[in-house]
Amino acid sequence: MPRSEVAAATVGRELVVVGGFLANGNSSRRVDAYSPARNRWRRLPDLPVAVNHAMAASDGRKLYVLGGYGAPTRAFVLSQGRWGRLPDLPEPRAAAGAAIVGRTLFVVGGVARGGLAQRALAFDRTRRRWRQIPGPKPREHLGVSALGGRVYAVAGREAGTNFDAFQAYVPARRRWVSLPKVPETRGGTDSASVGPLLVSAGSESPAGTSAAFYAFDLRTRRWRRLPDLPTARHGLGVLGLGGRVYVIGGGPTPGLSVSGANEYLQLR
Repeated sequence: MPRSEVAAATVGRELVVVGGFLANGNSSRRVDAYSPARNRWRRLPDLPVAVNHAMAASDGRKLYVLGGYGAPTRAFVLSQGRWGRLPDLPEPRAAAGAAIVGRTLFVVGGVARGGLAQRALAFDRTRRRWRQIPGPKPREHLGVSALGGRVYAVAGREAGTNFDAFQAYVPARRRWVSLPKVPETRGGTDSASVGPLLVSAGSESPAGTSAAFYAFDLRTRRWRRLPDLPTARHGLGVLGLGGRVYVIGGGPTPGLSVSGANEYLQLR
């Protein structure tokens, strides 16, 4: 089902897309999984509520879906084919990003009550408890990924102004560190990890959507530009699996637009 402002995560050997805007502007409860090995989509149980701008993350087995417009404090987990309810987020959150490091689920950036979120959220998946932690530069519509035991916040925007900020959270030090800026300011974006690379795709601005695709190599600490997306989009899902990066859904034009595009680039 074509849609934008989706949440997405890699679960096992499948790519899962959750919720989002439909072409008529309604939010969706739909959850779909794509298997690259079978080149086939399958339907998963619907989310208990319809959402857009939600966040998703996975430990490889369980799928976590958090917040979003429509259920800004709700948290759910899909395990063994059933949705379960988790403790609510300490504050509303939408247009943020989520990632897992060890037993901790992080929610970073986004819109909270009264404006941009100033702090990040951390959920101990063993003790089932939320806590607030320092946040990166406040922004929404950013990319958030985990790689090498750190959480990365990539680009994002505020009030229509796109940023090139790139920061990493070091859990052991409870602090964010600044990294080389993204080569292009971008909002309505997403990111993913593939091997030693952190990739960034998708953006919108008054000038249109961006097809530019970048990768940051943790070994060299440098950005490089890779082949452009065949379909420029924003509000998309960016996922890594099997040495490939997949770019799914999103809007091909600024504002409300939807796409069913599913494209990949072989990285290794």
